[in-house]
Amino acid sequence: MDPIVLAAGTALVSAMATDGWQQAQDAVATWWRRIRPDRADSVGGELDTLRTQVLAARDDADENTERALVGIWQLRLQQLLQGDPALATELQQLLNDHLAPRLPPDERAQIRSVAMKAEARDSARIYMAGRDQHITGS
Repeated sequence: MDPIVLAAGTALVSAMATDGWQQAQDAVATWWRRIRPDRADSVGGELDTLRTQVLAARDDADENTERALVGIWQLRLQQLLQGDPALATELQQLLNDHLAPRLPPDERAQIRSVAMKAEARDSARIYMAGRDQHITGS
């Protein structure tokens, strides 16, 4: 799955449980209306229902339900990108400008998307990390 989809799906569901949800919802609805106008109204209703489910899951400390809801929206976003890969840039902008800023700092750090690619040949070594890395030995 595309890293931006993983980050955006997580941020979308996490933002639903914040005080800034209305602004995030408006941005998501506007984006959806522009890219899929035929589905905009139904998506708006689904976002309202989803928010109710997320808040209930958090009240019940039900991490499994919240993870499932994240997965559902990650799949929906992935389907959008499969249909039009150019939307990845717009999704990244939606994430950066409207979803991530609504999250508490600890949740914002969890949704960062890091994509790394490396190729080693012969006896080369590659060390990659999305954050701190400690290497011991030779």
